[in-house]
Amino acid sequence: MTSPRLMLLDSASLYFRAFFGVPDERDDLTTPPVNAIRGFLDFIATLVRDHRPTHLVACWDNDWRPQFRVDAIPSYKTHRVAGGSTVVEEEVPDDLAVQVPIIEAALAALGICRLGADGYEADDAIGTLVARYRGTMPIDVVTGDRDLFQLVDDAAGVRVLYTARGGVRSPDVVDQDYLRERYAVGSGPQYADLAVLRGDPSDGLPGVAGIGEKTAAKLIAAYGSLVGLRAAVDGGDPAIKGAQRRNLEAGSAYLDVGPLVVTVAPDAPVPEVDPILPASIADLREVSRLASDYGLASPMNRVIDALGLGGD
Repeated sequence: MTSPRLMLLDSASLYFRAFFGVPDERDDLTTPPVNAIRGFLDFIATLVRDHRPTHLVACWDNDWRPQFRVDAIPSYKTHRVAGGSTVVEEEVPDDLAVQVPIIEAALAALGICRLGADGYEADDAIGTLVARYRGTMPIDVVTGDRDLFQLVDDAAGVRVLYTARGGVRSPDVVDQDYLRERYAVGSGPQYADLAVLRGDPSDGLPGVAGIGEKTAAKLIAAYGSLVGLRAAVDGGDPAIKGAQRRNLEAGSAYLDVGPLVVTVAPDAPVPEVDPILPASIADLREVSRLASDYGLASPMNRVIDALGLGGD
């Protein structure tokens, strides 16, 4: 009997990767593009075949820029706002935007669970599902986003399959040893604290001036956590001095709110469902229609074969 294992997909991370990594092979550009759909389905087939999860959830961005994070740090993801307009929409290439609803339809037809929560990002859905299933089975989080390293927990069997470098076929397996070797922090929560201090220009997070990744890691290692570091600053620890002390004191207001933005929610209102892999195709007629209308027979069949549902 196969041991249970839950796999959580950071879906947008994967379909963006597919869109930019899989060639658009259309001969007629008046027909809809399907490269992101094909790539996303192939990613699922590869992940299921290579890692044998028994449970799978495609986690969704119901809100890519949640208001509670914008309220905390107004610059959060401002560079991704389409056209810089007052109507806040995510800047997504048109040829990708038209494919996302078809990915949704394909997941539904195959019977693969897709979950999100209104007002929250996919990261928060992932964090909530990790909290919900922690300790009941090992959990693999598949993403190209380092932010989710904060969920790594060897004792609970939570690891990240990080696709940014080796892709889906050869992801970095991120556990606590990986965090120690690459970032000099020993746990997921310490990585989150490092991320707050370091900041992330790609997400509009300023960090603390003068404190890069290596300095942040040393400070977290020395004081155990961001809370411990701030207590040491406030308490006048003589080991924190000069420009470093000035920068940490000047960054106090940012450090008050940074964790609210960086830390994924463990309690988003994600629906309660059973995310077990489908035992049969949910809607064979819809699978056939999507395969015919969009030329998806091959990637659909690869997913069906990986799931052990036969080649119908």
